[in-house]
Amino acid sequence: MFVRTERLTLRRFTPADAERFAAYRSDPDVARFQGWDAPVPLTEAQESVERFGQADPEAPGWFQYAVDLDGVLIGDLGVNLHKNLMQADLGFTFATEYQGKGYASEAVRGLLEYLFVERKLHRVSAEADARNTASARLLERVGFTREGLRLSNTWMKGEWTDDLLFGYLRDDYLNRSRPTPVPST
Repeated sequence: MFVRTERLTLRRFTPADAERFAAYRSDPDVARFQGWDAPVPLTEAQESVERFGQADPEAPGWFQYAVDLDGVLIGDLGVNLHKNLMQADLGFTFATEYQGKGYASEAVRGLLEYLFVERKLHRVSAEADARNTASARLLERVGFTREGLRLSNTWMKGEWTDDLLFGYLRDDYLNRSRPTPVPST
């Protein structure tokens, strides 16, 4: 286990996650703004969760955290740690039936706490397809700043898409997350 929030556990993937992983990543609504095509075959999901489970979260490159709610895989968070080990990119995917219930915000907040406080990363960045307004709102809700828009930047699924760019600095995170001092009387 890497992170525990009020309702969720962020942990390594295990082979038992493959079927559930294949199911939510095969949902066309979940895959719409992502880099994979639905459906995701079970054999591909089994290979993915095995690779994810063996990855090193402190090595440069992508690491996928399984998001667990009471023993059920409900989504995953990806962190792409840069070679300098001081900054990372963030991505997230959640099963449709768990969207809109605050789970994604809770998971991302928990991971940011881990990345900024325990791992002491300087910066976490994120990109979202400009049409994916739910993801953009989530990023802003948890504290990311919208830093830019790259027009017609990504060729995905047969079309050019615009990318929204977001960033979050450790100093901003630490300043925002500190409780407001109570004035002495």
